[in-house]
Amino acid sequence: MLLQGFDLDRSGPAEGFGALGVRMPFAVGEEIYAQGEDADLVYQVVAGAVRTTRLMSDGRRQIGAFYYPGDLFGIECWAEHRFSAEALSECEILVVKRAALRHYGEDGRRLERAIWDATAVALERTQEHLLLLGRKTACEKVASFLLDIADRLGGETTFLPMGRQDMADYLGLTIETVSRMLTQLQAEGLVEFSGCRRFRIRRPAALAQRVVS
Repeated sequence: MLLQGFDLDRSGPAEGFGALGVRMPFAVGEEIYAQGEDADLVYQVVAGAVRTTRLMSDGRRQIGAFYYPGDLFGIECWAEHRFSAEALSECEILVVKRAALRHYGEDGRRLERAIWDATAVALERTQEHLLLLGRKTACEKVASFLLDIADRLGGETTFLPMGRQDMADYLGLTIETVSRMLTQLQAEGLVEFSGCRRFRIRRPAALAQRVVS
């Protein structure tokens, strides 16, 4: 979701929003914030991709969400982060201290409104994720994932910033099942991969039908 009123695009922040936040670079795999850390900052992806993860007491990992250029993340209802966030690729992140927004006048108020909008989007995506985990077959899960990321990133072809294990952890599947479903969708002519990470959807309507079948 782009920040409404700031005319943000994938090339970076518009003049005005840059005055509110600090640009921070993160290397691949670098932690942006930790599970249990104070949630007093708001983050926005300028370039790259981010994942949020939660480590269970038994060592299992659940991926909460993926974030791409323009997305706000790190927004919590409570004082601490329930998930950690890591850079999936080389990233540039804008960081704003939420408590300081009241000092920025109209720009601060516009960002607060954008945070509320991002919260609504996050709730909707969480509901979709719960439906995906609980009610969809393995093939429907993988097809849904490919449709979603292609829609969010746009372009004729889509680059997957995450690996198969990240996809598996997000979808509640094993890595072997994810690989098998990707092979099946490609064999049916619904998607076409160039290498492990880049794909295009060859038959969007048929792939969408697979999700709801």
